[in-house]
Amino acid sequence: MFSYDHLQFRYEPFPIGMARPAIAPDLYRELVASYPPRELFAYLPKVGHKYSLSEKYNGQEYARFIQSHAAWRELHAWIKSDRFIPAVMEALKAHHVDLGHKHLSDAKRALKTVRNLARGRTRPLPPRLATRFEFSMLPADGGYIMPHTDSPSKIVTLIVSMADESEWNPAFGGGTDVNRPKDERLAFNRMNAQAGFDDMEVLDNFAFTPNQVVVFVKTFNSWHSVRPMTGAGSPLMRRTLTINIETAG
Repeated sequence: MFSYDHLQFRYEPFPIGMARPAIAPDLYRELVASYPPRELFAYLPKVGHKYSLSEKYNGQEYARFIQSHAAWRELHAWIKSDRFIPAVMEALKAHHVDLGHKHLSDAKRALKTVRNLARGRTRPLPPRLATRFEFSMLPADGGYIMPHTDSPSKIVTLIVSMADESEWNPAFGGGTDVNRPKDERLAFNRMNAQAGFDDMEVLDNFAFTPNQVVVFVKTFNSWHSVRPMTGAGSPLMRRTLTINIETAG
């Protein structure tokens, strides 16, 4: 359901790339038109001026919304399927980012465990990977996400823009910044401490553009953020679908 045909990467200070268009136009328009309303979202001031709807934040409303909308139900099922992670890993590998993760379904993991035990092997299986996604909104009037590197459990993040072609004003900002700390002591941030915008040098910016996916790899220095947007008085929201591939507990 995602196209990586036009995926292009930068590799320093961490692998991050963008592909556009990300989704077939008809499906994309349907997803944008049926994006959940603001009243379902939880406000997350600890990470910035941001609203979230996910398994973790307002989980009941999240599940109810997905089940009541066919397009989102189909997309959710695909992201949770055994096909999604291998497709992302292959796209990364094709661009010289080989993370070495071999995704095994639960059934295959169980079968492999039984076979290993029967053969007297004690070698552990690769970490189990899982997917989840959140609906995320930032107000054009001052919305932002503080500089961070993502939690240690995350492997890959995909940020899919959700906006009509004529809806968003690029002058408001909303792009994803690639950062490098001005103080080298902040370079190593595996545990995902936050930093201030003034602590960061912006190396690149992936503009918020309709029907694109920004893909990046969690590393010890994958500093990224969204700087405060400048749409004073605007009711618009920077709407995204954020998908995480992570190690499962």
